[in-house]
Amino acid sequence: MKNIYKIKAGLLVVIMLFANSCKMDTVNLNAPTDADVLTTRAGIIGLSVGLRQYYSTSGISASYFYPAVTSRELQGVATFTNVLELEAGGTALPTANGSILTLWANMQKLMSMSEDIINNAGNISTLTGGTLSGVLAHAKLYKAIALGTLATSFEKSNINTDKTGKATFLPRQAVLAEAIRLLNDAIAQLTTTPVSTDFTANVAGANFNLKNVLYAFNARYNLMAGNYAAAITNATAVDLSSKNQFGYSSVSVNPLWNTSAILKYYVPRAGFGLPSSLFEAGDQREAFYITTTVSGATTTRTLRGFAADQLGSVPVYLPDEMKLIRAEAILRSNGPLTDAVTLINEVRTQTSGDIFGVNAGLPAYSGAVTKDALLVEVYRQRCAELYLTGQRLEDSRRFERPAPPTDISERNRNFYPYPDQERITNPNTPADPAI
Repeated sequence: MKNIYKIKAGLLVVIMLFANSCKMDTVNLNAPTDADVLTTRAGIIGLSVGLRQYYSTSGISASYFYPAVTSRELQGVATFTNVLELEAGGTALPTANGSILTLWANMQKLMSMSEDIINNAGNISTLTGGTLSGVLAHAKLYKAIALGTLATSFEKSNINTDKTGKATFLPRQAVLAEAIRLLNDAIAQLTTTPVSTDFTANVAGANFNLKNVLYAFNARYNLMAGNYAAAITNATAVDLSSKNQFGYSSVSVNPLWNTSAILKYYVPRAGFGLPSSLFEAGDQREAFYITTTVSGATTTRTLRGFAADQLGSVPVYLPDEMKLIRAEAILRSNGPLTDAVTLINEVRTQTSGDIFGVNAGLPAYSGAVTKDALLVEVYRQRCAELYLTGQRLEDSRRFERPAPPTDISERNRNFYPYPDQERITNPNTPADPAI
């Protein structure tokens, strides 16, 4: 049965109708009907597996790489118009840019798939107990991720899809609030009815502890939303020994590897793309994430780490992110500076033992023990530890780093414009940000 579900999931990813806030009228006569997918246990299980597969490939490739170019982690080097426009940023990034459309559309599809599960799973009489609670919480996780990604990329977005093409938009704080609500609901659901072995075997797999992942993303989005007590509570609840990761196959390949090694659209910038004042020589994480080759006067950088292998796993989140979330939340809520220093040093001085092999190997923090200085240090550590995880653009704004149009050294846009396709079909699309 497990193999049947996986086969179904692979088919579902291919045949799902493209679903965003715009109405799509194309009909695939060979696709299973809504009744097949949304009213049967096998259909919902298959769609749940397909949901994770879609995010771990198409979702990650868009939400990690495009903001990484904008926030200067990567440099766009391909001669395709989309890449050149993304690299230029500012007013040179038009509303017709295909990368921005892909980011928007992929998150809309992820949201739509999640909603299909949330709205229909409870109606299936053979889907009960911990399997039902797992399926629902799992779908809420991915809808929250879609919303969180939209909130970190656009000033406003919808919080639900609308098949009529008339979705309404809310400010990003409201979008983050909805993501947090979904995560809280999912955690409460699993606390009441823990996941079943059936759910673990047929949906989550052995390397995905759903409740742990929910706590981690809840900590992340609460920090972004300025809910510091909640961020600390959720980050503390994460089991740091739990290794949660996305797996790949020769059919569904690692998107970091595919984009960097096969497509070769982007290359890493030196020192994580940080100014020299923020990059610390001797940081072992640079060699973990980036291979630097010097031949004469030519320096070539390529991605390694989680992008090194076609079949290599990608972390769902990195455990040390939770320490840095706690440190930042303590500082922003005027908590004990020494507690923040302790957490920072746990990340800085680690030389071995990280479950994903991301070890800084730096000496203990020796700078000023003030709120402002420590916040800069948290930012420095986040940029290195969480390299290419889709968070740098949000971090750059939150830490009030140099901003365009005055300074494009650390980011070349503040928020993205809305794709033309959305504006053409949806009269509710807001005005584009200036930059």
